[in-house]
Amino acid sequence: MGEKKLMRGNEAIAEAAIRAGCRNYFAYPITPQAELLQWMAEHMPEQENGTFLQAESEIGAVSMVYGAASTGERTMTSSSSPGISLKQEGISYLAGSELPAVIVNIMRGGPGLGNIQPAQGDYFQATKGGGHGDYRLIVLAPSTVPEAAELTFEAFELADRYRNPVMVLADGMIGQMMEPVELPSPLDLADLPPKPWATTGKDGRKPNVIRSFALGAEKLKSINENLQSKYENIKRAETRYEEIGVEDPDILLVAFGTVGRIAKSTRRLARNEGIDVGIFRPITLWPFPDNRLAELSQKVDTVLTVEMNAGQMVEDVRLSVDSDINTPFYGEQGGVVPDPSRILEEVKKYV
Repeated sequence: MGEKKLMRGNEAIAEAAIRAGCRNYFAYPITPQAELLQWMAEHMPEQENGTFLQAESEIGAVSMVYGAASTGERTMTSSSSPGISLKQEGISYLAGSELPAVIVNIMRGGPGLGNIQPAQGDYFQATKGGGHGDYRLIVLAPSTVPEAAELTFEAFELADRYRNPVMVLADGMIGQMMEPVELPSPLDLADLPPKPWATTGKDGRKPNVIRSFALGAEKLKSINENLQSKYENIKRAETRYEEIGVEDPDILLVAFGTVGRIAKSTRRLARNEGIDVGIFRPITLWPFPDNRLAELSQKVDTVLTVEMNAGQMVEDVRLSVDSDINTPFYGEQGGVVPDPSRILEEVKKYV
């Protein structure tokens, strides 16, 4: 690991991407992730062959990502909720063409233009495929600034390993808050494995062709089957989560991202009142850690899901546990951040 710095979340994500070997960044400014773009504008030109480009639109930015990723270069774009919506067609193209790229979404309140406050209303879009067709993104959800940097660095490795887009899904609070971050040491790009599929010039071999277009149902069926096989491999190998106090809890609380962080304060408050709250925090929102959640749910009568939305991850929670287990939901919307004591009030209803 490298040096430790006090950094804003957006800055830590940007610097971690550069240190992970990102040499192409295309985006369009939108709050609350504008500092990420600003950091890239300042620091990308310092890197050897680094390219920063503020595109004319979000659609233009994701199209540039497609082109750069086709050459095998580590490539990233970032935005906030409305901008990510504009990128959905391009993201589907990236997944269909099996191109590695990293997409950062610093979520804001919605729907529509909404506001610039933190929210988690993009869970469905990120995990269920916001674009067209049967595709999946690996979705990583940090709960702290250091974890945001760590997962961004790792996102490039996962994208290359599986030739698949990876999304880092955070929110305006994580993007804006400042915490001490121990940044990873810069990666030596010479150590990366070769990418024989990339469009880097023919050089005595048959030309590589990268596309998601396939004439004929049987040919497209085969492409889709290969994708689904890859997704099953990802499910088996890359499911991640954090669990706290799950040995013999009175209730299990499930939350991701910022709310997963807040849940730890709720646990401390609850212990002062003699209530043992177990916490299960999915780190990969896709693949969702359903098997482990199913195991833990057998220890309790109630699994309470808390989110900053109207109820999205709770659907995956309910699909993961037995139907005889109580699965209530508590959510805040519009950029309102749930208070630990308010979550405790919900906990008390079920213990």
